Amino acid sequence: MTKELRYSAILLLTAFIWGIGFVAQRAAMDHMGPFTFNAVRFGLGALALIPVIMIMEKGFDRATVKAGLIVGVILFFAAALQQWGIAATGSAAKSGFITGLYIILTPILGIFFGRNTHKFVWLGAILATFGIYFIANPGTLGFDLGVVALLACAVVWAIHILAIGHYAASIKPLGFTSMQCAICAIFSTFAAFVFEDVQFAQITAGYIPILYSGLVSVFIAYTLQVVAQRHVAPAKSAVIFSMESVFGAGGEALILGAFLDVRGYIGGILIFAGIIVSQLVSFGRKMNGKYHSEADK
Repeated sequence: MTKELRYSAILLLTAFIWGIGFVAQRAAMDHMGPFTFNAVRFGLGALALIPVIMIMEKGFDRATVKAGLIVGVILFFAAALQQWGIAATGSAAKSGFITGLYIILTPILGIFFGRNTHKFVWLGAILATFGIYFIANPGTLGFDLGVVALLACAVVWAIHILAIGHYAASIKPLGFTSMQCAICAIFSTFAAFVFEDVQFAQITAGYIPILYSGLVSVFIAYTLQVVAQRHVAPAKSAVIFSMESVFGAGGEALILGAFLDVRGYIGGILIFAGIIVSQLVSFGRKMNGKYHSEADK
């Protein structure tokens, strides 16, 4: 097995962990509010990363702390919208597919930062738009509030990725991850006490999804991502990560016994196809050994 293939397998494992994480996030909503869940899981993930940071990165520096503070606020809104959307739709499959649109939205939003967007991205966006209609509200017009929240979540995740790209060259990755998770946890804690009835019994009742989301999805998966993405091209990484939507749908069916109807799965296939199509230009550039222009990178 080549080095790139080995690290690609690690990224696929990361996508699997995040996909199953949608199931854990849905299960948690049976016990507590979205803000309470985010406060506990991101706080747990941030704390779990500290020993790894002290060993691998020898602590935090000013640039990492500053970036973590700023991007942590963005993470708070992304995670809140995602969790609220999962609670409102009651579907890990819908949530996974719709959230996966951030892969398409990232280069589209990049237009506002002077980056070019290729025709394959627009084609992917068209496919995904049809997919959203099928998966969001089959047979009816309009979207419910849960789907709107997930669409907004995908936009904010795209902004989150662009923000990370802006700071990537000046930060320590693990310290940055811990810092942004800590900020998200702090904001979520404040929101939970304002908007929700926080009870310790709720948290203990949902300890299994909390442990999975905090220790596995945040601590383990983010660490695997940081290590593996250094050895895999960004375009390939993006396509591998798009598999989390597929794993989310499969996990919900196998673990919770919850299935979408036929039109829902057609929508999921269209969204997934749009995600893959949007990455074709990147694969072509990598195969040719160069990018078409600096703005397309």
